[in-house]
Amino acid sequence: MTSPRLSLKVYQDLESLQEVRPAWDDLLAHYPAASIFSTWEWLAPWWRAFGSNRQLWVIAFFTDSAQLAALAPFSLESRRIGKGLKFKVLQLLGDGTQDSDNLDLPVRPGWEDRFVQSLLNYLESQASKWHFSELNTLPSNSLAGRKLEQHLRQRRWTALSYQRPCSAVTLPETWEAYLAQLSSNERGNLGRYSRRLERNYSVRFHKCTKETELPACLNALFELHQKRWKLSGQSGSFENPARRQFYGELARLLLARGWLEFWHLELNGVPVAAQFAFRYGNTVFQLQEGFDPDYARDRVGYILRGYVLKSLIGEGVRCYDFLGGVDPSKARWGAKTGTYLDLHFAVPCSRGSIYLQLKHRAQESKQRLREIMPPRAWSLLHSVNMKLRGVKAPAPGRVNEGD
Repeated sequence: MTSPRLSLKVYQDLESLQEVRPAWDDLLAHYPAASIFSTWEWLAPWWRAFGSNRQLWVIAFFTDSAQLAALAPFSLESRRIGKGLKFKVLQLLGDGTQDSDNLDLPVRPGWEDRFVQSLLNYLESQASKWHFSELNTLPSNSLAGRKLEQHLRQRRWTALSYQRPCSAVTLPETWEAYLAQLSSNERGNLGRYSRRLERNYSVRFHKCTKETELPACLNALFELHQKRWKLSGQSGSFENPARRQFYGELARLLLARGWLEFWHLELNGVPVAAQFAFRYGNTVFQLQEGFDPDYARDRVGYILRGYVLKSLIGEGVRCYDFLGGVDPSKARWGAKTGTYLDLHFAVPCSRGSIYLQLKHRAQESKQRLREIMPPRAWSLLHSVNMKLRGVKAPAPGRVNEGD
């Protein structure tokens, strides 16, 4: 008996993609690894803000009964590498601007094999339209991610996998149980800093729950974030008008779905700290934040996070996800390190395949050099290399500012 086949349909603009929105929601409702990063509410605003120099390429896979079995939300980016070399890079929709993590290929459980086989058959038939693929920040529990890696190797395609760290806190059922997970120093700091703040200021914690509040709340976030980075001589994420546009539309859509977790701390009526996060299921994802450096000694970002965590635990949230990166400011809140999967591939014996293999070997050589050189010498070499290439330091991405 042959396995049921999947049919597919390709969408190359948001207007036509609208037709699968109800089926898309139903697919995510049945997908164990679903997150906001795979929703229309995330991907559509991202595309409207950042998609002008990319080509939309979303592939929907349907069963014989016309049920949406899987979704491959891709975009194509033309990338110039070196002198005159141009490649068409297949990416997950949402990648390329340092705004998205947990990007995925949602699929109904039980359809993983057929989905991946159908996807690779289609990509092979369209090999003239793309040179290589970079699927970044696939979650470790992605049903399609590991299956895709397996099928790529079986077909002998060029396939390179990498891991990148991420951090998340598992939250217990009570605030007292959570405090018991922290060090005695952190438990003491939370109480001491909070009491000191209340002695010196009129303190108000506020969650944005109305659309009419969004403009003021967003402006506060943008200004607080930018103020700190400008003091350090850097531009900051929100200097980019496209990013402000993205956050504005995203906030409205998430608020309408009841997913927005947008909190502020005010002292004497003035916003001094903000945290922009969102809830999906029983997980809250912390995306961006800012605080007024004039109040750094008052630990306003730290106090706001503690208040938010206490509120979320009381509402039944069981995971607070810091997303990509690992640093002490996350570990002090009990964050444990996990990994994302980056999967880069190309059809064999192709121009993209050659490029990926050469790039991989260069990265390995660079890593070996870094391991044997003293840190100061490596830092100097890296700085000189950046200047010779004319590369500016990247704008600051998502960081934990108030800790």
